[in-house]
Amino acid sequence: MDFEQARFNMIEQQIRPWDVLDQDVLNLLGAVKREDFVPAAYRAMAFTDMEIPLPSGESMLAPKVEARLLQELGVRKHEWVLEIGAGSGFMAALLGHCAAHVMSLEIHPELAESAQQHLRQAGVMNATVRCMDASKELPPGEFDVIVLSGSVAQIPQALVDRLKPGGRLCAVVGDTPMMRAQLLTRSGERQSRVVDLFDTVAARLHGFAETPRFRF
Repeated sequence: MDFEQARFNMIEQQIRPWDVLDQDVLNLLGAVKREDFVPAAYRAMAFTDMEIPLPSGESMLAPKVEARLLQELGVRKHEWVLEIGAGSGFMAALLGHCAAHVMSLEIHPELAESAQQHLRQAGVMNATVRCMDASKELPPGEFDVIVLSGSVAQIPQALVDRLKPGGRLCAVVGDTPMMRAQLLTRSGERQSRVVDLFDTVAARLHGFAETPRFRF
């Protein structure tokens, strides 16, 4: 299989038509080898317009959704990022090229271990994967950016509270078949602004079927 041609086709036929026009994002998608983050059985499908199955019943977001979220977040080199749902580690790799540091949380030990291995093999040294149930607990600290690599019934306030002033959070929110990607920007202590981005459907993050209960 010609992976470079498949990657080019993905960018030109799937991602650009979905209003991803930021050249930095497009260049990044051309540079980070998505096929290296996909299970061997699905490697030939790495660039298809679909969610790729992962072990433990999880899945990778479709490429165009990953690209849109990355574009809308506009992550900068000095920013610290929290990702909920490491999956294969691919989104963490993309974020790592944009940010100062990425902490990615994954509930499944098998996926957490393989995601960290994928990141090391790709040379992404500023992304760390932790095995943690993000629906019940979160690591300490505040973040400039939070991205949920899967859907939630609603954005948990506990995650919003971990955003720094001016921080952004992207998530796919709602229930099948009506979900919508949203960008939340924290503007004050208890104030935030939410913008609807696009309609889509994504697999539910484990534990986020209802409003989660966090411990601190």
